Amino acid sequence: MKHSKLTALIFLALILGVVFGHFFPEFAVKMRPLAAIFLRMVKMIIAPLLFATLVVGIAGHGDTKRLGKIGLKTIIYFEIVTTLALAIGLTVGNIFKPGVGFVSGNSVSSIQMQEAELFAFATPAHTSVGAMITEIFPTSIVDAMAQGNLLQIVVFSIFFALAICAVGKKAEPVMDLLNSVSQIMFKFTEYVMYFAPLGIFGAISATVGANGLSVLKNYCKIIGSLYAALAIFVVLVLFIACKIARISFRNLLRAIQEPALLAFTTASSEAAFPKAMEIMERFGVPKNIVGFVMPTGYTFNLDGSTLYLAMAVIFSSQIVGINLDINQQIVMMLALMLTSKGIAGVPRVSLIVLAGTLASFDIPIIGVAILLGIDQILDMGRTTVNLIGNCVATVVIARWEKVFDYDKMKEFVRVSKEEGFTFKIGKKDNTIENDIIEG
Repeated sequence: MKHSKLTALIFLALILGVVFGHFFPEFAVKMRPLAAIFLRMVKMIIAPLLFATLVVGIAGHGDTKRLGKIGLKTIIYFEIVTTLALAIGLTVGNIFKPGVGFVSGNSVSSIQMQEAELFAFATPAHTSVGAMITEIFPTSIVDAMAQGNLLQIVVFSIFFALAICAVGKKAEPVMDLLNSVSQIMFKFTEYVMYFAPLGIFGAISATVGANGLSVLKNYCKIIGSLYAALAIFVVLVLFIACKIARISFRNLLRAIQEPALLAFTTASSEAAFPKAMEIMERFGVPKNIVGFVMPTGYTFNLDGSTLYLAMAVIFSSQIVGINLDINQQIVMMLALMLTSKGIAGVPRVSLIVLAGTLASFDIPIIGVAILLGIDQILDMGRTTVNLIGNCVATVVIARWEKVFDYDKMKEFVRVSKEEGFTFKIGKKDNTIENDIIEG
């Protein structure tokens, strides 16, 4: 199935899901298993795909010193971008004041029940640097793969790849095997993506069926504020980052529209992760950079979630009439810079980090319970920005290392145009060289 056809089917599934959920809510709620099955299929791909591609990328490169340079540059970029995300979320929250005058339609007892539900499924997020660092190192790679802990898999894969480099020729059979596994898993990913429209239909119809379209009326201010902040971040940070790297942001967005749509409709980074990795490699980013930056980014570079947490703190304090001064807000943002690094790529976990942060600063967590009712809608936006931010990061690091393959990008653009997409290739329609830095 060509990417253009699959994208069209995904859009159709999205529209049909909204319509079906609105007109047949009771039956639509029963469609949730379709989404659950699709997400399970995606989760079974991630661990073997990540392990194989990362080991092949690092060991195939053979230069361990350069890997250290890539890692340092990646962390520097992540910290700059997430700090800007916090600043934008904080600024928009203070300007739009989404919590001022907010009237919840929920009774006190309903809110208490929602709080109980929130903590019933939650696991505590990391609240200290020491805990976060400790959790990076797995006690068992099997356990890490079973739980889908991306960063632990990355750490094991790095050490495994370094050991292959040290062994040399004797490890060539293992490299050949992992190369084959990598190719097989990409084909596996393609097969799983065929089920994306069904999964998206189930997710959207169940969400609309359970909550109704009317939920948007009471929460339009916080929803509008968050999506405005996310749009500002994309334009002021990600677009400019691509401009500095001399890569067409429009081309990049169109290249990743399929995984971005998956991330938006399922509100799950995991659903879009395998496809995004495949596309970024085809777009011209070397395999070793894609394999390192993308999974690391899902722990250290969750731009959308970080921005959301900043706004949610302001929203929650405004609801209960607490006015945080600038010093208090800065201290809270510094705390979020640490606690947000422990966010996993699963739905609603940002609410747990928010609840822990509010409790640490003696702010009532009633805002968390209120946000729980629309978290699916909010999660769709922030998850999409998480994905786009990490894709931009791979391009920026590749350009920083001067290893971005423009020939592959031109070929990707050409093939995509033949499949039905239209791209603005450069400053002129028939050339891409205007966007390339010499040397």
